[in-house]
Amino acid sequence: MLSKYGQLNVLLLFAGDAVALTLAWLGAYWLRFGAGVIPATLGVPDPGVYLVLLPLLLAAWLLASRISHLYHYRAGLKSAQEIIRLTGTMIWTVLFIALFMFFYREQSYSRALIVLFMGLGPALLFSVRRVVWSLVRHLRRRGVDMRRILIAGTTPLARRLAERLESYRYLGFQVAGHLSEGGDAPALGMLDEAREVVERERIDEVYVALSPDLRAEAERLLGDLADSSVDIRLVPDAVEHMRLNAGIEELDGLPVILLSQTPLLGWSRWMKVMVDYSLGALALLILSPLMGAIALAVRWTSPGPVLYRQERMGLDGVRFEMYKFRSMRTDAEAESGAVWAREDDDRRTWIGAILRKTSLDELPQLLNVLRGEMSLVGPRPERPVFVEEFRRSVPGYMLRHKMKSGMTGWAQVNGWRGNTSIEKRIEFDLHYIENWSLGFDVKILWLTIWKGLINKNAY
Repeated sequence: MLSKYGQLNVLLLFAGDAVALTLAWLGAYWLRFGAGVIPATLGVPDPGVYLVLLPLLLAAWLLASRISHLYHYRAGLKSAQEIIRLTGTMIWTVLFIALFMFFYREQSYSRALIVLFMGLGPALLFSVRRVVWSLVRHLRRRGVDMRRILIAGTTPLARRLAERLESYRYLGFQVAGHLSEGGDAPALGMLDEAREVVERERIDEVYVALSPDLRAEAERLLGDLADSSVDIRLVPDAVEHMRLNAGIEELDGLPVILLSQTPLLGWSRWMKVMVDYSLGALALLILSPLMGAIALAVRWTSPGPVLYRQERMGLDGVRFEMYKFRSMRTDAEAESGAVWAREDDDRRTWIGAILRKTSLDELPQLLNVLRGEMSLVGPRPERPVFVEEFRRSVPGYMLRHKMKSGMTGWAQVNGWRGNTSIEKRIEFDLHYIENWSLGFDVKILWLTIWKGLINKNAY
């Protein structure tokens, strides 16, 4: 759901940003020339030389915010995403200032100060914005600068829409009520009374959330409000089919609804890849002596290969061979076929039982990470035979393949691994995908180490 900030939000946010930018600029000057962190070999310049740049700095910020759409807000925007937007706007601002300094030769400015300002800016901007948002929420609770909204429809979709809008009251949304299609649902009026209700209730926006079988009624409603000054927004019934990271794109003026997509797009994807390769290589280097010892133990205690290769299904349903230290006899599935491991499974070797209980049999998957087939964190990959079974019986199961499979995951650190509820595992996997961030990955990696690799469901 995209919405411009309300007038109050824009005013307070820009005021807060201006304060943060001023503090960052003054702080950068003090660190450069007053704190003695960097020797001032050419002397300390007059502060006024830098203070006169503040109006130019704020003007550059406004121009940069237009480019980055900083004052357009997406409901549900996470803190990490806001930091990225602020950082992007800061980069544009610094580029504009640097361009000015390049052409303006009457005065020489410190490049180190600009670097310090660029580092201080995002942190101060984010901190001051937390205070501003607290003030905005306080004012909204008092009913200041609210936009009154009328929802056309009383369907489950319309009620869900009302709940979402009310949850974002701090953006200025206030649901006045509904227009009824008929029936006993409480409403401010019927669909054909839209114009009168809009004028009587001083409505600012109308959200149309009608079922597909009321297409004719929706057309009449839009016609009745065509010459009204009220803003009209259409919520398509396809919303009910939206899943992961759904949204709306524009293709040469034509709106296209995204029902589901991976959250790993653009920089997010490359950041996760870089973390996987760097931490994966480091972990492989540190754990190589342990892995060598495990390989010798597997080799000496039972006949067969050290590594066990098993076909799994990963990102976008692509199949790959996942590596593990062999923990069972080589003929473990000769008679039973593909089955889940069970407690006290007699197919395990004695060293395999230890490896499986401690999850050390999973360490070779670091090779899968470095091959780009897996990630350090993500939904655990499953065997194709089980995928075919689960996709028929568990709604939304295939959505977990919207992200690269992981060595550990949110479901696993919460105890949902092995032969446990597949529904709960999917619930935790989808929560992870919908709320993914690098910080979330770090949390899961930490919990994996903190809680230990031993789990009662690992056998």
